[in-house]
Amino acid sequence: MNRAKDKLRRRGTVLVINPDFPSPALVEHFGGLGFDAAFIDCEHGSAGFERVEELARAARAAGMTSILRPRSCERSLVTRYLDRGVGGIQFPGIEDAAAAREAVHIVRAARGSNFADTLVVAMIESAGAVDNLPAIVAVEGLDAVVVGLADLSRSLGHPGDGQHPDVRRAVERIIGVASGSKRVVAGFNLHRWEDGRELMDKGVRWLTLHAKALLGRGTKELCGLLGNTAGSP
Repeated sequence: MNRAKDKLRRRGTVLVINPDFPSPALVEHFGGLGFDAAFIDCEHGSAGFERVEELARAARAAGMTSILRPRSCERSLVTRYLDRGVGGIQFPGIEDAAAAREAVHIVRAARGSNFADTLVVAMIESAGAVDNLPAIVAVEGLDAVVVGLADLSRSLGHPGDGQHPDVRRAVERIIGVASGSKRVVAGFNLHRWEDGRELMDKGVRWLTLHAKALLGRGTKELCGLLGNTAGSP
């Protein structure tokens, strides 16, 4: 069973952990803490095919779904990752409905009768993709659209400024269009934990957190509580 996909079918919110480090032990550890899926980043990360297989196996052992972002949407590359046992693909840089249909087709062709148990996620990372969003979310077989905030802000002329009004409007549009589709859900990388409930209230049902952020915040809070801050003797 694909835990994340099953949760989406039941109208729940999927919590995804990006372990940041390609460690199967770390992935398995997070599975016991309540996360539904583990994100394997092969666009910016260092995991090779053998390590991807180990990470996917660790996620399954922990009862989680593994969702992988490839460095490109090239068919043979994505198929090799699916053959390693991942539970879904998060396709980067989906610009229009044609690209979304091709993404679905790649996964369907690779998985055959098991397609229904595999996640297909599209990353929305440009102004053009936002304009084309109604057609993208109408593509049958697509499960979620995830905001790629860094690239989106750059495309809108405000690199790194996720709070700029233009960027915020684009994000609101993504959430609104996806939520209104009744079939595809909106996803977001949760940078400020306090924003989680507000995003869920707006219709976001796919939230990704980074292990580095969890580790950093937890460590700072503990050190602050104990009076041991960075740089102190």
